[in-house]
Amino acid sequence: MSSYQRREQLIRIGRALFAAKGFESVSVEEIAATAKVSKPIVYEHFGGKEGLYAVVVDREMRALNDMLIGALRADDVHPRQIVERTTLALLTYIEENTEGFQVLARDSPTTDPTSSFSSLLGDVSTRVGQILEEWFKRQKLPAKNAPYYAQMLVGMTVYTGQYWADRRKLSKEQLAALIVNLAWNGLSRMEAKPTLRFEGGKVSKAAAAPESAEEPATSSSDQTS
Repeated sequence: MSSYQRREQLIRIGRALFAAKGFESVSVEEIAATAKVSKPIVYEHFGGKEGLYAVVVDREMRALNDMLIGALRADDVHPRQIVERTTLALLTYIEENTEGFQVLARDSPTTDPTSSFSSLLGDVSTRVGQILEEWFKRQKLPAKNAPYYAQMLVGMTVYTGQYWADRRKLSKEQLAALIVNLAWNGLSRMEAKPTLRFEGGKVSKAAAAPESAEEPATSSSDQTS
């Protein structure tokens, strides 16, 4: 086996072990034993467990970043299409790179924050926020709230993707349709000045009145039963 082939083998093994057990629970001894090599071989290629983990994360980050940024790189596209593209891009990555996604989604050791999964999601949220801001302006909605809605959309998709990664009862297209259904129907019927209707210290009677009017009248027989 050439040096390149050995390096790629160690990366594949490291990714599988980190995905299954987490960074802290994997040792250089286990990596070497699984690859059927001596510990010095692992140190020779990566300098240790941390170096191998960094390479695995960097590869997965690049793959996911390319897919998500590609989905968001579009001008004059309807916002719903952006939501659909981005959702499908993430689910496609999870489907094709399940171990890599599990590595990224797990708690990682303290590393460069600019190359972390949360940093990537932050970049994606920023781009989604920019798209929403333009759409909000056209819809006469407060553009200042766009970043918050962007975080909600990305967070909802990521956490649903994590759940789906272990429970593949739906196809990625079916799941994407569910996510887009909730996300888009919420966005398309958004109120400019939303309020809490039943909870909170400033719930107005006017807000609760329509709900009260919809309640069925109680008959005298019901009251005495």
